This record gives sequence, structure tokens and C-alpha cells, in this order.
Amino acid sequence: MKVQMLELSEQYELLKEDIHNVLEEVIASSHFILGENVKRLEENVAKYSHAFYGIGVASGSDALLLSLLACGVKEGDEVLVPSFTFFATAGAVARCGAKPVFVDIEPITFTLNPEKIEAAITKKTRAIIPVHLYGQTADMDPINEVAKKYHLAVIEDAAQAIGAEYKGKRVGTIGTVACYSFFPTKNLGAYGDGGMVVTNNGELAEKIQVLRVHGSKPKYHHHVLGFNSRLDELQAAILNIKLPHLDNWNKLRLEKATNYTKLINATGLSEVTPPQTIKNRKHVFHQYTIRTKKRDELQTYFKEQGIETMVYYPKPLHLQPVFLGLGYQEGDLPETEKACREALSLPMFPELKGEQQEEIIEKMERFFKK
Repeated sequence: MKVQMLELSEQYELLKEDIHNVLEEVIASSHFILGENVKRLEENVAKYSHAFYGIGVASGSDALLLSLLACGVKEGDEVLVPSFTFFATAGAVARCGAKPVFVDIEPITFTLNPEKIEAAITKKTRAIIPVHLYGQTADMDPINEVAKKYHLAVIEDAAQAIGAEYKGKRVGTIGTVACYSFFPTKNLGAYGDGGMVVTNNGELAEKIQVLRVHGSKPKYHHHVLGFNSRLDELQAAILNIKLPHLDNWNKLRLEKATNYTKLINATGLSEVTPPQTIKNRKHVFHQYTIRTKKRDELQTYFKEQGIETMVYYPKPLHLQPVFLGLGYQEGDLPETEKACREALSLPMFPELKGEQQEEIIEKMERFFKK
């Protein structure tokens, strides 16, 4: 049995007619950038996030960059980020001319360790970017407490976590601003790139709105240097069709994750650690990520058996060549480096079949017991 990491064909068939209809409407309207569909999506995603404002941008990476700039991060500043995350988190900081300061993670959640934050703060620190990795939120209360103490902005990187919750609060309003990605593989994915910033801060929302259109307000009058980072109408129209299904898709992901964990626990394998959901946090399982010391060997075996898996992320950001000038050495962030050696994500999507999961775990058991 071959199992892909992600299969989108069933989702497409479910929504095919509605998507084709709305795309025809957009094309017929001849209005393709920042129109009614974008406005509606901004309102819908803001409402879904329990936020006042939503600002559609060209990608999740741009959402981070524009949020940092709106929060006043500039050349010479420092921003605290995890090293165990997608490159865009730290890349956005560097694009501002600021310095990413890497902080180690909690081993259970793979998210920023609040106990490590205060020691990394200097007079140059301006913001913290906690990443809600794999669909589970970072521990936001202590992060916000430290941020308040030092007057720092908190920018939630929620690219993988739309719909996730922390102590009853949805991601999107737990920090100063939050950033979503609508990359096609995400829980709410477009058919191309797209992103959004949500916030309760009207002043920041207006700054981001200006920054996304070359810093223009009013049109053709430029008081700041901005970017071309506009969400297009076609992607917004597709996302408006998909958004009402998101809660059900996240519910199905949780069911698949629960089944995976049950199957793994039934094997009695001590070599595999399934992911854990922390109390008072709602995990939306963008990825189902196990830990094992034989990660690379297991992934090779799965590939031979026709089962696709992914390593997110094989090399920590503090050891990436582009950041070597920052002076980090191997061993500086031990939990991050250990996760990079052990983390393996199994196939995860709402339509994943129970028999597929059984096959995957049977193969896993066979690998460890051979």
C-alpha cells in the first residue's frame, strides 16, 4: 500500500463545483487584486480568530515580515525566535536588518521554552516570535509575561496552527499580532501562496495595510517604504469556500492523530515517542510528528515500503550556513539539535484512511522488531 504524506484530491472533489463557480465569477469580474473576496476573507478569518482585524498578504513569510516592521523592528534590533522551525521565521527578522536570537525549545511540544527566554533578552531586543509548531500552541502565558516586563511585541507564528487554542483562546489574539500561511499544504490551504495577519490593534493593522501596497496612502503617495504583498482575489475566493470546512477538517485530523497514538501504544514500542497534547491546548495536528533515535533508518524503510514521511526540520536554523556569522556552535541549543535528529512526521490529512494508518504502524513495528 502506497501512502502519500498529503493527499488533496478528495478535498478538491468535495468542493469542486463551488470552487469552479467562484473562480468563474472572479474571472468574469476582471477584478483580481484586493477586491471583495479579499475583504470578505479578511473579515471571515478575523472573526474566526476572534480578532478585530485581518490583513491579507501575499504569503505567510510576508505576514511575518510586515508584522515585524509594523511593530517597529529595524536594523540593529534583536528578535527572539526558536531555531526549530521553518526558515521564514528567522528569515523575516533578518530581512528587517535585525538579528535573530535563537532560543531552545521544550522537548515535548517542540515549541519555544519560556524558561530560556529572559536570559536571551538584551537592550536591543524588540520582539519575540513564538511558533505554534505542528499545530500546537507555544506556552503563551509565561511568554507574554516576559514580553510585558520588557515591553516587547509578541508575534505569533501561527502558519501551522489556524484553529488551535491555548487555554480557551484561539491563536490570533494571544499575542500582539498573529501570522497565518495559506500555502497549499496547510490546514487551510489555497491553490498558491497567500497569508494573513490578524490583530486587535487597529494602529498595527493600518500600518500593515499600508506596507503591503508599497507604503502607499493615499494611492501614489508614499511616506514609508513598503512592499508588493497583496493577496489576490482568486486565492481569497477559494479560501472563502474552504474556511467553513476548517473546523471539521481539524476535528478529523485530531481523530487521525488519536488513532495513530492508540496504534503506536498498542505495539509497546519503547523506541518511538508519539506527540503529546498539553492540557488546556487544542492541537490541530498540521503534522503528526513522532520521535525516534532511529529516525533516518526508519524513514528509509518507510520509503522502501511506499510510505511517504517528512523530516521537519533536519538542520536547526542556528547552524544554517546563512546564519553562521551569528556565531552559534553545535551544542548551543541541545533540545533543538536533538529534535532535528529524532523528529519524523507521518502522513496526516483529514481523509487519511484507518487502514492506511494501520499499515503504517504495522510497518513501523516490523522495522523495530526485525
